[in-house]
Amino acid sequence: MKKLKLKNAKIASFGTTRKPGAKPSQDFNLKVLLDADTPVVTLVGKAWDLHVRDDLRISQKANLEIIADSIAYIKRRVDEVIFDAEHFFDGFRANPDYALECLKAAQQGGADWIVLCETNGGRLPGEVREALTQVNRVIKTPLGIHCHNDSELAVANTLAGVEVGVTQVQGTVNGFGERCGNLNLISAIATLQLKMGKKCVTPAQLKKLREVSQFFYELANLQPNKRQPYVGDSAFAHKGGLHVAGVLKNRETYEHIDPELVGNRQRVLVSDLSGRSNIVYKGKEYGIDLKDKGEAIHDILRRTKELEGQGYEFQAAEASFELLIQEALGKKRKNFKLVGFRVIDEKRKEGEAPISEATIMVEVDGEMEHAAAMGNGPVNALDQALRRALTKFYPALKTVELLDYKVRVLSSGEGTAASVRVLIESGDGKDRWGTVGVSHNVIEASWQALVDSIDYKLYKDAKHARG
Repeated sequence: MKKLKLKNAKIASFGTTRKPGAKPSQDFNLKVLLDADTPVVTLVGKAWDLHVRDDLRISQKANLEIIADSIAYIKRRVDEVIFDAEHFFDGFRANPDYALECLKAAQQGGADWIVLCETNGGRLPGEVREALTQVNRVIKTPLGIHCHNDSELAVANTLAGVEVGVTQVQGTVNGFGERCGNLNLISAIATLQLKMGKKCVTPAQLKKLREVSQFFYELANLQPNKRQPYVGDSAFAHKGGLHVAGVLKNRETYEHIDPELVGNRQRVLVSDLSGRSNIVYKGKEYGIDLKDKGEAIHDILRRTKELEGQGYEFQAAEASFELLIQEALGKKRKNFKLVGFRVIDEKRKEGEAPISEATIMVEVDGEMEHAAAMGNGPVNALDQALRRALTKFYPALKTVELLDYKVRVLSSGEGTAASVRVLIESGDGKDRWGTVGVSHNVIEASWQALVDSIDYKLYKDAKHARG
């Protein structure tokens, strides 16, 4: 870490105050913190008498001595010391006088910051304000706050702390942390800056908030939370016709901030709740002017509601919806005709993986083409066979890859006879697009989504060629 040329960050080593019965100079933990050679050291110590009694099993006076001399020892050797008062708010609720004495000990030891920890995540914003009002009367050291999210209140409790004088906020990107997580810095930064006027980052950095959030999900190998405030895909997404009609006239009718401030964007979704405004908006998004296409809009709405009633969902399959618009306008091209396909899934020996093979026959402009392919499962085999049959006529399909494949059972109570929805995400190295299929037969549902994926690729390329 020393080799990194950090501009906006300091690295802090983190550990506990000394063990009971040991001098600071003899404590192995403090030695390791100093050996890290960081400009900042954070020491965590107990601020709840329950922990002093039942965890450390020492006297309250001994705990105060541990806090003060540990901080003093470290402060003589580093530039900056932060004291994290663990369980402070629970401690204040149980024994306010002693919790405040712990903070006084940290101040006496020379801490540069005293951070009040809501470690169990169970306190309310009003309790945070009440405690900080008392703290401000006896502590002059700059204050911070460290909240957990066990009651879904980490952001609310943090903002309450800032309202009462806290100037350091501790948290994690996306709220990643033990149990229910820590304060979500993404939400905290956006709210502090945009709602409370506290300058945390530059406007250019604020615009990278969504990018940073997505990057950390990628690092953690987790799916991004679509409903995450400010930066999620659904944060500024509108589905109901009434809402869409409103935001088209004035964004502020249903959006609490301009999404671009945090690197996000407004999205309009299409579903059985859609009105004319949704369809016009989506058409504009695709470069299609539908304003004066009343009959087509009516047809698109009718088909959308009809298909969603069958289990289709276009929110994650916008390529299928764009093709639906083209069909309503009479512009959808029939790129090939299916003559027939067969998929064989065969398991020859216990303990060995099944073998999947697909054969297909298609007709393109009167010419028949037959192809077969093996695959990693029946859908992959069908995908390979279909593209093998079509690449002779459409070489651009060689670049298409199936990036994601999801199956969801739609109807309960029917067991293996239930309808399924298949969502496929495809890409060609430049763009990604989603398509959908629905059937009682998972292969048929997959076929529908695969055909839409190929049709969309060819439609997209033709549209780009037209400029």
